[in-house]
Amino acid sequence: MLRILILGLAILAAPLEVLAHAAVEPVPVDNQGWADRQAGLNRRVAEAGKTAQVIFVGDSITAGWEGAGKDVWSQYYAKRNAINLGIGGDQTQNVLWRLEHGNLDGLQPKVAVVMIGTNNVGRGATDPQVAEGVAAVVNLLRAKMPTIRVLLLAILPRGENPNLMRGDVLQVNQIIQKLADDRSVFWLDFGAQFVNADGTIPQSLMPDFLHPDAKGYQIWAEAMEDKLAMLLGERRNPAAH
Repeated sequence: MLRILILGLAILAAPLEVLAHAAVEPVPVDNQGWADRQAGLNRRVAEAGKTAQVIFVGDSITAGWEGAGKDVWSQYYAKRNAINLGIGGDQTQNVLWRLEHGNLDGLQPKVAVVMIGTNNVGRGATDPQVAEGVAAVVNLLRAKMPTIRVLLLAILPRGENPNLMRGDVLQVNQIIQKLADDRSVFWLDFGAQFVNADGTIPQSLMPDFLHPDAKGYQIWAEAMEDKLAMLLGERRNPAAH
């Protein structure tokens, strides 16, 4: 009976063992909407080619530059021929697959802005696994584009009130911050600007306590402008406050 119990536990544990490294194993999302968005991004990339100076890599928070953040985007990034490579729901493993399947083809951007990992956290990956997935994205970008500078952004806080998931986000950020060498990879954390003094996230900046609204994207753009302009060899955007 003991032997049968041990065998049963081993079988139950097997899928978890496979998932343990899921964050670094490139995989597409089995969803037609996702596939359509991926195909659309590849067309966008092909049209932009070498004119794109900046690429934004991420999930729905990045994709939101085309929604709530569209006016801020036009102020800050349109003239830089920036490309939004965000897809809602993406985890690090999905981004890895996209970068290997067309999202970088023909591009020679100076800077890649990367924010990814919140969906890995939300779906139960451990903090080290999420950090490893983020590192894999950064390393793949550098391998495919040796001259690129990666502006790695801290994962934003989430949830109206302090919670365990926010703790995970903070711990992941502590790990991935170490990826920055201030030569090829640069770090920026502006998450505290989305949190009130009492620890709550204001609905005026994140209506669902996860995705920024227009004010939230303005905060993002202003917080990033000095460093992005420096990496691009430009002056600060005069639209920035």
